[in-house]
Amino acid sequence: MSEIFDPNGLGVKGNLFGLAVDQTEAQLIIIPVPWEVTVSSHEGTANAPHAILKASTQIDLHHHAIDNAWKSSIAMLPISNELKNESKSLRLRAKSHIQALEEGATIESGSVFTKKINEASENLNIYIKNLSSQYHKEGKLVGVVGGDHSTPLGLLRALATKYDRFGILQIDAHADLRKAFEGFTNSHGSIMYNALKLPSIARLVQVAVRDVCQEEIHMIDRSMGRVKTFFDQDLKARLYEGDTWKAICTEIIKELPNYVYISFDIDGLDPKLCPNTGTPVPGGLEFTQATYLFQELVMSGRKIIGFDLCEVAPSTNEWDANVGARILWELSQWTLASA
Repeated sequence: MSEIFDPNGLGVKGNLFGLAVDQTEAQLIIIPVPWEVTVSSHEGTANAPHAILKASTQIDLHHHAIDNAWKSSIAMLPISNELKNESKSLRLRAKSHIQALEEGATIESGSVFTKKINEASENLNIYIKNLSSQYHKEGKLVGVVGGDHSTPLGLLRALATKYDRFGILQIDAHADLRKAFEGFTNSHGSIMYNALKLPSIARLVQVAVRDVCQEEIHMIDRSMGRVKTFFDQDLKARLYEGDTWKAICTEIIKELPNYVYISFDIDGLDPKLCPNTGTPVPGGLEFTQATYLFQELVMSGRKIIGFDLCEVAPSTNEWDANVGARILWELSQWTLASA
């Protein structure tokens, strides 16, 4: 951190949150993944890393609960145009396949499309795993900013080689427990199904889920407690009947082991905060409910070992990117605070 950095003035142009930190000295590395190949509805999340980076410089650097947050050692890696261009090209193929399914085609008839896309998605997972492992070996923490929710699997795989046992705290409107969706095995709708293949993941605790299919309900029921889902309707009912968010957060946190990875799909929030995300669903958390949960998690003594922020789709008025940047700020601050 530069000695002449002024936390009350303009930040460093092009740097995440305007901080005077580069990737060589950063304690927390953010990997941007501009990838949205398998999105099933609205597009745009491949543009999120750039939009969030731009919006992040508008954040004032005082934090209400963490002293000297402006001294945080956080840096985002350069956004790969190669990845973004590959995503755009493959997205055209995926879109044609999805449209054919909507018109009555079978998944098998599009197997040439799905095979290529599944292979490309797996190559992305390998790339993110290797990149994450490189920074882990340097003693750094790593977070991912997508892109769609398929993008953090490589980071989860890297963490599974570093930790024998950890849990995932997933904030999401969807359970993401499908074995495959529309023929894509690395779909955004399958991220948690794929994550649970990793033996190191002891618990998956889902919060604010409110849009699920029967396959996912069966998987939750058959998980023998490995998956604990706090459905949004149940959370709201408890609040309406007099329970406190603090008590609910305590219950959520008790389900998690000491090491915790946070997977944050922006559609876990009330859609007024993320109206342009690919599949918005009525309900969800308020911004401060989510950040209070982060705070309580860290105050419980648990350690955040990594995180992702996905499914932000920038809008013309920059609202979605603004909210995404502030969620990223909170995830980053609480991760460093728990280190």
